[in-house]
This record gives sequence, C-alpha cells and structure tokens, in this order.
Amino acid sequence: MKKGFCHHCGESLAFEEKVFRNDTCRSCGSDVYCCLNCSEYEETASDKCREPQAEKVSVKDRRNFCDYFRLKEGSRSSASREKASEARRKLEALFKK
Repeated sequence: MKKGFCHHCGESLAFEEKVFRNDTCRSCGSDVYCCLNCSEYEETASDKCREPQAEKVSVKDRRNFCDYFRLKEGSRSSASREKASEARRKLEALFKK
C-alpha cells in the first residue's frame, strides 16, 4: 500500500498498488500524479527534480506523463504545515479591514 498526502490540502492519500495519471485527491480534487506529490521533487534541484533523466515539467501541480513518478510517502512535514499556516495568516492580514 502506498501512503502519502495531497500537496494541495494535506489530506491523507492511500493507493493499493500504484497511482494512475487520472487519480485525484478525494478531498479537494487536485491531481495526485504530479511533481508536487512525487518523491523525486526537490525545490533546490535542477528543474526541481532529483531524477536527471526526467523531462522538464513546467506546471508542477498538474498531472503529467513522467515515467519516474513515485508517490512521496509518509506524512506531511511540520515545516510544510507551518509554511502553509504562515501564508494563510499573511493572506488574512492582507484582507482585514
């Protein structure tokens, strides 16, 4: 069983065998088979991918045809949660009257 989390909403994801290109998060509808949910995704890597043979993908949060996709397993990191919370606080502060 493959277990991970949605890059968009943080919802827990679970798949019996593999993630298919058309799979979406049951909570928010975001594409699961995308760079942001891949174990090879790395902000500091060239083209944000650790796999040197992978073709460049421009839109990281949408489904793609990458042959190297593997669901990033584990739980959402506390750093990601803190970053999302901080962004939410800034957005709310921006629109306060």
